Order: sequence, then C-alpha cells, then structure tokens
Amino acid sequence: MEENVKIYRSFEEFHVCKSAGELRKELYRLAKSLPDSEKFNLNLQIRRAVVSLTNNLADGHGRFHHPDNIGFVLIALGLLEELMDDLNVCEDEAHAASDRLTLLRAHCTSLLRQLNGYIRYLRDSKAGASLSLHEEAVPYQVDKSDLGLEDLA
Repeated sequence: MEENVKIYRSFEEFHVCKSAGELRKELYRLAKSLPDSEKFNLNLQIRRAVVSLTNNLADGHGRFHHPDNIGFVLIALGLLEELMDDLNVCEDEAHAASDRLTLLRAHCTSLLRQLNGYIRYLRDSKAGASLSLHEEAVPYQVDKSDLGLEDLA
C-alpha cells in the first residue's frame, strides 16, 4: 500500500464530513440567534436540515455499495441547497448581518463543491470490486426432453 493513501475508517475522519460538521455548528449558532418569532419555524427548519445533511453523509459513508453511498450524498446535496435558501430567507427578513450570511454562503458553496467532487469520485471509483462475487462459468447442457421441448426441434 502506498504511504500517501489515506484510509478512512470512520466518517468522522473524512474531510467532507468534517466540513459539513463545521457548517452544522455555524448554522446552529445562526438558528439560535434568530428572533423568537422564528423559534418554531425557520429555527427548527435550519436545525433539522443541517442535522439531516450530516446524518446522510454518515449513513452513506457506512455503505459498502457505492450507488447506495451516492444516493445518500445526493440527499445531502438537496439539503444543502435547502439550507442555502434558508440563508436567503434570513437575508430577506433581515435576521442576520449580511457579512455573516456571506461567510455562511461561502461555506455552503465550498461544501457543495466537495460533495460534487465526492460523487464524481464514487462514480469513477472501482472500489468495491474486491467485494464482488466471482464465479466461473459452468457450461450447462440441457436435453430438450428434460424441458418437454422434444416437439419443437
């Protein structure tokens, strides 16, 4: 094995998951700072979406089958887009300072690029080939009489 190859044993070690976790912390702080009128609306929406985003990345990382993992990452991408729209709501309603929202958008855009790169890697990867089942072809000879097809000759 090459020395420069990093093996991720846990989703917590994975750079994309770490970045998503940092975004979760930032968005939780934003949600806590929202006015009381948003306590049961936008606040909860942001918190649920960002937790679901990181949960889907963790769940996908635990899958051995790349298409399954890609499915979870695609869900995370959708949640990230949803959160970006929540930042638009915060701006439209003047719930946060513009510079704070700009930094949050930049983090979201960075994570979006990372997730797209991860999906590209998973699609291009041949990992998992070692998990596939290899069987030798067995030449079968079937007598037509075994199938009841004698009359079809």
